[in-house]
Amino acid sequence: MAQMSNIDIVTFADDQKLASAVAGQWLQELGANLPFSGTPYSVALSGGRIARRLFESITSQVKALNISLKTVHFFWGDERCVPPNHPESNYAIANELLLAPLKISTNHIHRVPGEQTPKIAAGQAESELRRVVIEASTGQPVIDLIFLGMGEDGHVASLFPVETEVIMADKRAYRPVIATKPPPERVTLGYQAIAAARQVWVLASGAGKEQALRQSLSTEGSTPLARVLKLRRNTKIFTDIVV
Repeated sequence: MAQMSNIDIVTFADDQKLASAVAGQWLQELGANLPFSGTPYSVALSGGRIARRLFESITSQVKALNISLKTVHFFWGDERCVPPNHPESNYAIANELLLAPLKISTNHIHRVPGEQTPKIAAGQAESELRRVVIEASTGQPVIDLIFLGMGEDGHVASLFPVETEVIMADKRAYRPVIATKPPPERVTLGYQAIAAARQVWVLASGAGKEQALRQSLSTEGSTPLARVLKLRRNTKIFTDIVV
């Protein structure tokens, strides 16, 4: 199968080296760009095991280098509809390993209110996102960087393979979804919002994901990750998987 040409793939020996390198590259970009930017910098975080590694690496490097993240606004690529202190909450993981240790201002933390119903949570999250970031000509909010993980079925954020074309074409930046794995009720960024981001970095890590990644990188791929890649001009993929 032919591989897409609009992707940059960087491979690592293991997840720790991957997380450390991605953290370092992100902080380097922030250091180069933030002093010259007149607008807030926005990043959407992911959940999952590799996200834990990434948050730990960012926190460690920020403290070691004495870097300030005070101009960064934190959003989420997806969230489970659970309270913010729930062990399944993506916010809870980020808060424990990244936001609280670095004393990020609460004014710069824009979590998806998972304790609300999915419809209300999605609407509030979209309103908050549009309040902070600029819009593209398409009407989509433009996030500076979205971190995405990848599941064994090629899903990203909470965009799963079972969705119909009509649902996938939904233009809402955040929308409710029913996941194929627990907890089922979630809120996710939609395909169009991910496509509009300035940068998307995919952290594909872990055993059992080789086939999904290969399919996603193929020009004939139909996984959620493949759909994201086809919608964008360029996407970076950081992986410890041999493809």
